[in-house]
Amino acid sequence: MSRRVLLGTCGLCGNIFNRASMTRHLNTCISAGRQPPAVSSPGKRLPIPVFHLFVEARYDKAYWMHLAVPMEAHLGIVDAFLRQIWLECCGHLSAFTIQGRRYASAPMADFQESGMGVRLSRLLQPGMVFSYEYDYGSTTALSLKVLAVRARATDRGAVELLARNDAPMAACDQCGSQPATMVCTECASEDQGGWLCEPCADGHDCGTEMCLPVVNSPRVGVCGYTG
Repeated sequence: MSRRVLLGTCGLCGNIFNRASMTRHLNTCISAGRQPPAVSSPGKRLPIPVFHLFVEARYDKAYWMHLAVPMEAHLGIVDAFLRQIWLECCGHLSAFTIQGRRYASAPMADFQESGMGVRLSRLLQPGMVFSYEYDYGSTTALSLKVLAVRARATDRGAVELLARNDAPMAACDQCGSQPATMVCTECASEDQGGWLCEPCADGHDCGTEMCLPVVNSPRVGVCGYTG
């Protein structure tokens, strides 16, 4: 599967930048006090301190996001957002690992895990890197970094999407000429390609019942994830 150079869209101004440039751009865009277009009256909300987080798929740098999360929000708010935008398929377990300690959606005392009801202000600080896993079987692993503490006019219990990668473009592994719209889970699990356009998927040996849609998520082609 071959992909073009990946770009992303700023959620505050709508401009497009590559992965490296987006962080620099957001420094300017946020400092200018820009709000998403959906926020028609930012004056209704007073600025509160938020963590600026960078999130990326650990094993596929094509997928990344910038988030603003209130410092006093619970860790579970981040878990819920990641599930909603990138991961949720079958109600799997998940966990963060922060400075060697695990914070799980269903903590197990035998593994010395804590729950996710901890405020971010007690766990994070600028420059810190931590990790996240969704589904302990067919795991989707993410890396997160705290880029800065900022002031944003946002809801205290909400995660704000500042920027996100645009959907990667992949060519069909079989014909090589059309964009892939389906992924054969059987072939993908065995590293045998499996990214297929619709006509090639219809005639694929594994059958269309083994295919999942191509979606803008690091969980594409995994378990029952359809976006």
